[in-house]
This record gives sequence, structure tokens and C-alpha cells, in this order.
Amino acid sequence: MRLQKYLADAGVGSRRACEALIQDGRVRVNGVTATIGANVETGDVVELDGARIAGAQRRVTILFYKPRGVVCTADDPEGRRTVQDFFRDVPERLYHVGRLDLNSEGLLLMTNDGALAHRMTHPRFGVEKTYYAVLDGVVTDEEIGRLAGGVLLEDGMTAPARVERVRMTQRGDTALRITIHEGRNRQIRRMAEALGHRTLRLKRERIGPLSVEGLAPGKWRYLTERELERLYEMLGL
Repeated sequence: MRLQKYLADAGVGSRRACEALIQDGRVRVNGVTATIGANVETGDVVELDGARIAGAQRRVTILFYKPRGVVCTADDPEGRRTVQDFFRDVPERLYHVGRLDLNSEGLLLMTNDGALAHRMTHPRFGVEKTYYAVLDGVVTDEEIGRLAGGVLLEDGMTAPARVERVRMTQRGDTALRITIHEGRNRQIRRMAEALGHRTLRLKRERIGPLSVEGLAPGKWRYLTERELERLYEMLGL
């Protein structure tokens, strides 16, 4: 684990603040003054200004392909499968970051990192989310322009979005790729409904720099160190 992440996980400060401490020569690993890029292994002794820093509980973030028919909740009174059912063997208690509705699929982050979850979902940080959406019938260029420019919903006008036509299906429906940075409930479906279209399929492909490509429905993987670094940098952590 990178030293600055170890310090941040232990509650010393943000990653950037911890990097500054390392650069100032205030951090030692096994008695040796540390430098940026140093790693911490199990059993290493980390000190800040001569005081030992104990590691915190391991922070875990998982990239999960939520299948259709799975609900984003810990328990479901109707007995439907929940996202938590996929992580019974993970020792950490995980929470989903945002949600996907029952009939939607795709990328869902699971984490025990409260700061990351907060910033990923807070409107102030404007994290982009990209969806593959199949809408019934023909979506005209004028309608694509309306989706991109903003649609009036019952809770207000949506922010501008990026919308591209991907293809027409054999049944004559329209596949779109839509990128938004808001997190309203069922936003894509409600935008389509406002134009008179039903959403036949909705898959979240990306959140920020993360992609679900290569994962099958119901499968998951831990984020790589590089992916975590990019996320923390993007969110100012």
C-alpha cells in the first residue's frame, strides 16, 4: 500500500496533506525517513514526528456489475435478490454508492469508504455517469437535442448532457449513449418519459474514470491502486 494512502486511512489527513508531510521529512518507515512513492507492508512501523501511526481498518472499494432484477438495498421485504447477496464473503461491511433501480444494470460501486461515497454522490463534485439506453421507437435529432440541452421534469430542469445516437435496433428502437453529472432518482428514464419514450434497457457503463467493460452481470472486482489514485485525485481526497 502506498504510504500516503496508509496515512490517510489512519485518519492523519487527506492524501494530499499526507504527501506534504512525507515531502517535509516528517514521516519515517522502519526508522528511515520516507519519500513520496514509498510502500508500506504488513509489519512495517510508520511514525509521524516520532509517534507511531497504527493502520486503520482496510478501506475497500469494489466495482460491481449489478444485474437486472437485483435491488439496491440490504434486505428486501419481497424476497428479491439484493446487491448485498453478492458480498456475503467479503469481511468488510460495504455500502452501495448511489443506486440503480430494479430493471437497470451496470456499474455500481460498493465501498466502506465514507468520504469517497459522499463525494461521488454529492452534486458539488459533478461526477460524470455514462449510460447505454435503448428507447422505444425513433428518437429524432430534435429530441436528442432536447435531451442534451435539458428536459423539464417535476423536480426542475435537468442540466445539459452529452447524448449520441449509437444505433437503431432490428425492432426499430433507438440506442443512445447519455452522459450526465446529476444523480436524480430515475433521471434517464424520466427524461425519456418526458419526450414520450419508454426506456427498454438501461445500463450504466461508466462512473468518472471507471468502466464496467470486461465484467459480466453479477461479477465484481476490487479497484486497482491506480484506479483508486485517480478517483481520490478527481475528488480531492
